[in-house]
Amino acid sequence: MTAVVEKDLTRGSVTGTMMLFAGPMILGNLLQQCYNIADTLIVGRYLGSDALGGVGSAYTLMTFLNSVIIGLCMGSGAVFSVCFGKNDRRKMKDCMVASFLFIAFVTIVINLLAFIGIHSILHILQVPAEVYGLMKEYVRIIFCGIFFVFLYNYSAFLLRGIGNSVAPLYFLGIAAVLNIGLDLLFVVVFNMGVAGAAQATVIAQAVSGIGIVVYVWVREPELRPEPENFIFRKGIMTEIIRHSTAACIQQSVMNFGILMIQGLVNSFGAAVMSAFAAAVKIDSIAYMPAQEFGNAFSLFISQNYGGGKKDRVREAVRQAVKISTVFCLAVSAVIFILAPYLMRLFVTGRESEIIGIGAEYLRIEGSFYCGIGILFLLYGFCRGIEKPEMSLVLTVISLGTRVVLAYLLASVSSAGVLGIWWSIPAGWFLADLVGLFYIRKQYIWTEDNLTTG
Repeated sequence: MTAVVEKDLTRGSVTGTMMLFAGPMILGNLLQQCYNIADTLIVGRYLGSDALGGVGSAYTLMTFLNSVIIGLCMGSGAVFSVCFGKNDRRKMKDCMVASFLFIAFVTIVINLLAFIGIHSILHILQVPAEVYGLMKEYVRIIFCGIFFVFLYNYSAFLLRGIGNSVAPLYFLGIAAVLNIGLDLLFVVVFNMGVAGAAQATVIAQAVSGIGIVVYVWVREPELRPEPENFIFRKGIMTEIIRHSTAACIQQSVMNFGILMIQGLVNSFGAAVMSAFAAAVKIDSIAYMPAQEFGNAFSLFISQNYGGGKKDRVREAVRQAVKISTVFCLAVSAVIFILAPYLMRLFVTGRESEIIGIGAEYLRIEGSFYCGIGILFLLYGFCRGIEKPEMSLVLTVISLGTRVVLAYLLASVSSAGVLGIWWSIPAGWFLADLVGLFYIRKQYIWTEDNLTTG
């Protein structure tokens, strides 16, 4: 049996090929958001605002932990894609084995540390007393799904690296539907509380993780490693660690910054905490297509960069900026208009204070989605041309600005929570300016190619 789903991204229309490749990734990430969105909706409606705050804060925590694993897989995926573009299958298999062993080890360490340090983690997050027990109960179970997150994302980025963005979508679709069904069963029918919501998520993660591994093994025999691929090669391992670690640090720094913001938000009380928990879900879904488009753009750049198709790299950048900008402007308008109505999806109309706080957050952040859309493209471009360290620098600038401004402005009585909200887009735009300056200074753009300046 031979692989039938590989797609060469170095041929065909740049815009059409890029959009067809990005489409399933965007839809897949939307489905992935359903894991915690389903928990949040059902918990908020059936278990109350305290449970909503606990599950919502847990979402921020798990996003940070998962971002470490996803970042490692993302960095490896860029290496796979470059190898595929160069038609170097031997090296790609060597990288696959090195990447799997390295990321599996890191995942196990993360899992152990998470279980051991649960009390310290919740203390750092300044979780209010009325929410502490619920959040602890929820995350203890959620931690059990971390290894399944690794299995899914490793396999998904491997498949995307060879141009197959469709198969990962199937498994996320199955998992999302299963997660929602089990949420309703465990929480509404069996009255299992937040523990039931957590168990539903872990079961869904297990199905998607194990399922996609089996798919790769059965349907992609050309990707099965040979005995010689298990020989340790220092150069291969160094390359994998370099790319994976840079992407991992980028993702984890980004989400660690959000986690620090979460701790600051929690200090303003349960109402602000619950509002932020719901608003962040809406916010993440709103700009998630731009984020996933940036990831697809990165893999498109990787294949074409590896294949020496510099003219396609140049055209892809131009088209991606146009597509991302138009999308972000449209989403900004929708979020600004519908902010209070979107908040009511998570809390009842009686929770007017929570709705008001959340709508205020969404209108501030939503007005500046173009900033983060361009930033995602900058991240993707740097990874795609094998400059993952610059992607990390931009993340540090964005998150560093956000965290410092948030803590400074939150301490000013006239700013308060609004200071936190405004610090976020400020970080986006500062990183955009640095990234655009870097690309303009380091690279010469011509009609035919992209060369180092």
